[in-house]
Amino acid sequence: MAELLLELFSEEIPARMQLKAADELKAAMETAFKERALDFTSVQTFVTPRRLVCVVDGLARQTKKSTEERRGPRVNAPEAAMAGFLKSAGVTQDQCLQKGDYWYVIITQNAQATADLIPDLVRGIIRSFSWATSMRWPGATLTWVRPVRSLLCLLDGKTIFFDVPEFGITASNKTYGHRFLAPEELMVHSFTDYQEKLAKAYVVLDHVQRQHRIEEKLIALAQEKECVLEPDKELLQEVAGLTEYPKAMLGTINKEFMRLPKPVLSTSMRVHQKYFTFVDKAGNIAPYFGFAANTVPPDGGKDMLRGYERVLRARLSDAAFFYDQDCKSALGTLVPKLDKITFHAKLGTLGQRIQRFAALVDSAEAKRAAILCKADLVTSMVGEFPELQGIMGGIYARVQGETESIAQAIEEHYQPVGASDSFPQNTAAIELALADKMDALVGFFGIGERPTGSKDPFALRRAALGIIRIIRENHLKDYDLREKLNLAAMLYTQQNIVFAKGFQVDQVVDFILERLAHALRAAGIRHDCIAAVLEAEHRDENICSLAERAASLHQFLESESGTSLQAAFRRAQGILAKSEIDLSNHQIVALQLFDPAEKKLLSQLDQLAHQAPVLLQKGQYLELMQLLSELRPVVDDFFTLKINDDVETVRLNRFALLQQLIDQTRKVADFSKLEG
Repeated sequence: MAELLLELFSEEIPARMQLKAADELKAAMETAFKERALDFTSVQTFVTPRRLVCVVDGLARQTKKSTEERRGPRVNAPEAAMAGFLKSAGVTQDQCLQKGDYWYVIITQNAQATADLIPDLVRGIIRSFSWATSMRWPGATLTWVRPVRSLLCLLDGKTIFFDVPEFGITASNKTYGHRFLAPEELMVHSFTDYQEKLAKAYVVLDHVQRQHRIEEKLIALAQEKECVLEPDKELLQEVAGLTEYPKAMLGTINKEFMRLPKPVLSTSMRVHQKYFTFVDKAGNIAPYFGFAANTVPPDGGKDMLRGYERVLRARLSDAAFFYDQDCKSALGTLVPKLDKITFHAKLGTLGQRIQRFAALVDSAEAKRAAILCKADLVTSMVGEFPELQGIMGGIYARVQGETESIAQAIEEHYQPVGASDSFPQNTAAIELALADKMDALVGFFGIGERPTGSKDPFALRRAALGIIRIIRENHLKDYDLREKLNLAAMLYTQQNIVFAKGFQVDQVVDFILERLAHALRAAGIRHDCIAAVLEAEHRDENICSLAERAASLHQFLESESGTSLQAAFRRAQGILAKSEIDLSNHQIVALQLFDPAEKKLLSQLDQLAHQAPVLLQKGQYLELMQLLSELRPVVDDFFTLKINDDVETVRLNRFALLQQLIDQTRKVADFSKLEG
C-alpha cells in the first residue's frame, strides 16, 4: 500500500473559503478513487493561506482486474441503437454474444498502475473544482481562487511528473516555506518529511492547531492583565486562515475610547481589524485587544504593536464620531426618513412597515418600540456596521431616556437569528419580534416570493423558525397564530398593497407548521407522530399544543398500551373498509348492546368523548394519553366478539362502535398516519 501526497501551492486563499475547499478536495479525491476501483485507507486534507494539501494513506498500487457482463439492445433493435452500444462499450459486433432476445458483451478491465492514473485524476479534480470567486492570471487558461505557483505530487516517496497546462506548471517534489520567515525552496520525500520541513520553515500546517496556538496564547496574555478572552469561534477560525505561523499579541485601547458601548468597540475591532476582545471580571470590556501576526518580529513586536494600535485608534476615532453624531438626534426624529426607504418594491416602505408593526402588537411599550425599531437603520453607526442594527437602536433608546423594556424590544426584535441564538423574553420584545417575522412571511408569501428548494433570499424559513421558538420557549399557549396572520394580511390591504391572485393566509400557516415538523424531527420525535398530529382533519394550530401533543403521542406509542391501541385502530379501520357500510347516519342503540364487552367499550368511549376536550383545552396531553391507554383492555375484549355478526342490528351496532373508536381517537391524533 502506498502514500500519496498532493499540494497545490498558490497566492493567499481568502480565509472564508479555506475549510470548505479542504472538505471539497477530500470528497473529490475519495470519489475519484472509488470510481477507479482504487482501494485506500484514509484521505486527509489540510489548508493554510498558501497551500491546499491532501495526503492519502493505504492507497493501492494498482487497480483490480475486473470483468463485467453488460447487456445491450434487443436482437431486433434498430442499427443505430446497436452502434451506440458498441461505441459506448468499446467493442465490435463480433465480440457480442446473443442470449435470448438481447445482445451481451463481456468487458474486461485489466489492472492499471496507480501512478499511471494519478495525473488524469488530479487534472480532473483541478478542472472541476469550485470556488465562490475565482480569477485569471497571465499564463493561465483556467480560473482558480488565486494564482497557482506550483504543484507537489509524491506517490510512495517518488515524484509523479505531469503537466497542468491550464496553470503552466509541472508537478514536482518541491514546496516553499513561510513567505517572510523561510521563503526558500524545500525538497520533500514523504508526508512526514513534508510536515517536519514545513514546521522548521515556520508553517503550521494544521488549521485547528493554528487556532489552538492563537487561542492559548491570547488566554495566557489575558491572565497577565487579569481579564478574559471573549469567545469568538468565527473570528478565531478566520484569523487562523490568515496566518501560516501565527504570533498572538496584546495591544492597548486608548482610554478616550473606553466610553463607547461594548458592541461599538468590539464590532469595530472585529470587523475592520480582525482583533479579539477581552472583558474584565465584571463582564465589561477591558482596555485591551488581541491579534495574530503572520511573522516573528525581531524586536519582540514593539514597532508592530505601535502600528496596530495606531490603526485601531483611527478606526475608533471614526466610531466615536459616528456615535456622538447619532446621539444628537433622537430616534423619533429619524422615523420620518423611513418613509423614503423602500422595504420591497411590492411591499411599500420601511415607514409603512413599522406602522403595520404598531398595529400588530398590543401593549403600549411594544407599540412605541415598533415605531422606533427601524430608526437606527438611518444612523451613521449602522451605516458603517450593518451588523449592529437593532443593537444600536437599543443603545440609543437607553441614552435618550426610553424605558428598558422599549430599548430591549428594539434590540431583540431581530432575534432569534439561528437555532443557538438567544430569543426575546420580555413582553414588548416578544410582541415586536413576532410582528416583524409575521409581517415578512405574510408580505413575501402574498407577492409570491416563497422559498423554493435551497433558495430563501428573504430568510423566510428563519422567520418561521423564529416564530416557533419564541412561542414555544416563552410558553405562549394561548397565542392565536392564525388571528395574527390574518391581521397582518389585512394591514397590507389597508395600505393598498396588492397581493398575488390566489394568496391565502393558509399558505403561511402551513409553511410555519412545516417548519415546526422539521424542528420536532430534529428533537427526535417520530415523523409519523408529527404527521398524526399536524395532518389531523381537525388539527389545532397552536404551536405549543401541537408540539406537546406530538411529544406525548411519541411517548405513548413507545409503551405497550400505545402499540396495542394503534393495532386496534388499524384493525377497526380494516373491518369498516371491508364492510363498505355507510355509518354516517347510524346511531348506536344502547338497548341493543347485549354483551358486557360492547357495553364497556361504549362506556369508555363516552368517557373519552366527555373528558378529551377538557384535557385538550388544558394542554394535559400526557393525561389524555393515559385515558387512551385505558381503552386497550376494553378494545381487546371487544375484538373477542364476532364483529360481523349474523344479526343485522348487532352487526351495525358493533360497526358503529368501531367508527366511534376511530372518531374519538382522531380527536387526539390521526392514527391512520402512524406506521407499523
